[in-house]
Formats: sequence, C-alpha cells, structure tokens
Amino acid sequence: MRRFALTFVVLLVVLFVFELTPPGQALVVPWTELVAKASAGLVTTFDGNAAAQGKLLYNPKTGFGVMIEAGCNGVEAMLVLLAGILAYPAPWRSKAIGIAIGVVAIQALNLVRIVSLFYLGQWDAQWFVWAHLYVWQALIMLDALIVWLLWMRTVPGPALPPEAPPPESPPPAVA
Repeated sequence: MRRFALTFVVLLVVLFVFELTPPGQALVVPWTELVAKASAGLVTTFDGNAAAQGKLLYNPKTGFGVMIEAGCNGVEAMLVLLAGILAYPAPWRSKAIGIAIGVVAIQALNLVRIVSLFYLGQWDAQWFVWAHLYVWQALIMLDALIVWLLWMRTVPGPALPPEAPPPESPPPAVA
C-alpha cells in the first residue's frame, strides 16, 4: 500500500508538472480545442445555436460563450486516473484497457458538463457559477475515482504462491 501511495503521488506530480510545460501544453491546447468542437457538435445536434473557435464554445445568436480552460477540459481528471492506474500493481494489458475506458468515461461526462454549463449560462449566470465551481468540479473527479475503483475490481490479483499440501497424518494405530 505504501509503494502504491508513493508511486501515485510521484506520478501525479510528474504528470501535472509536465502538463504545465511547453511540450505538455502542445498536447493540452489542441485537446481543449477538440473538446470545444465536440461540445459545439453535440449542441448543434439538438439545436443549431453553437459554434467553436479555439477554446471558445459560443452561441452566435446571443453572443454568450464559455471558454474551456485548464480544469474544464477533463485533462486533470484524466491525469489523476492515469496516475492511479499506472501506480496500481496490475498487468500492462489491464492498465491499457483501464486507461482507454477511463478517458472515454471522463470525456463523455465532461462533454455533458460543458454542454449543460453552456445552456445554464444562457439561462441564469448565478446558477452557472454555482454548477461550474461546486457541482461539476466534484463530479468530474468523482467520475475518475469511480472509474478507477471499477477498474480495480476487474484487475486480476497478484499471483499467490502455490499452497503447500497438508502434512500427512500418521497411519492409524492398529491395536
């Protein structure tokens, strides 16, 4: 348990520091723009009043928009999940499957989050702020935790040494 905790913390620090470096941002910025485009695509599926430009998701008719910044793109939740999966003693195949499913789960919920905030912001600014700062921040991290816990339940346990056969009992005494 100590090894897992230490590895998790070290990985988390390394991943978060990397995210802030120019090479990390070279990955994060296009990802965030992709999230904005996917959100606009999802909104236009239901009504045509959304567009994306860079990190901005906006309504061309009203001018309302939400800028998808760090913390809103799902990257931090994915990094926490990535650190948890990589730190856990499991086969690499299981880790790869967990990461793939986890990224999809986190980003699917993040799209729901962004679209809901997009509509909520157009309806009531006060509710937008409350949902953005308190509800969705917690739900995205909770999603990462739930995905990790569910993944852990599917991972095969470590191989145990074979059980020693029971000691032979002495033959029964004949009287």
